[in-house]
Amino acid sequence: MKLKLVMAAAIATGLGLSAAVAADEPQVVRQEMMKKVGGAMGAIGAIVKGEKPFDAEVVKASLTTMVDVSKAFPDQFPAGSELGMDTEASLKIWEDMDGFKAKAAALTTAAEAQLAQLPTDQASTAVTMKAVGETCGACHKAYRLKK
Repeated sequence: MKLKLVMAAAIATGLGLSAAVAADEPQVVRQEMMKKVGGAMGAIGAIVKGEKPFDAEVVKASLTTMVDVSKAFPDQFPAGSELGMDTEASLKIWEDMDGFKAKAAALTTAAEAQLAQLPTDQASTAVTMKAVGETCGACHKAYRLKK
C-alpha cells in the first residue's frame, strides 16, 4: 500500500516538475506573451466592432500590455529555441535578429504613440487598432510560421 502511495507521489511530482520546466522554456514564455497581445487586441477589437462599449481604461491597459510585451519579446529568442513546443517562430528570426528587433520596436513605437493620444471614442479606437495592427501584421508576415 505504501509503495503505491510513494509511486503516485513520485509520478505527481515528476509531472509537476515537467510542467514547471516547460513553463520556463523560451517557446512557452513567448507563446504566453503573444496570448497577452492577442487578448489586448481582442479587447480593442471588441470596442471597434461595437461588441463592448468604449472604455478608455480598457484601451489604455491593452496598449500598455502591447508596449510591455513588445519591449521584452525579442529577448525570448535565444539560440537553441528555434524548434520545439509547437513554436510558430520562423527561422528567419535567428537569421535576421536585427530586423526582428526592429519589428518589435515598431510595435512599441506604435503602441506608445497611441497611448500618448489615447482614443476618446469608438472611432478613434478603430484608428488605434489599425495603427497597432499593421505593425503586428508586418512582423507576423515576416517572422511567423503559418500553421
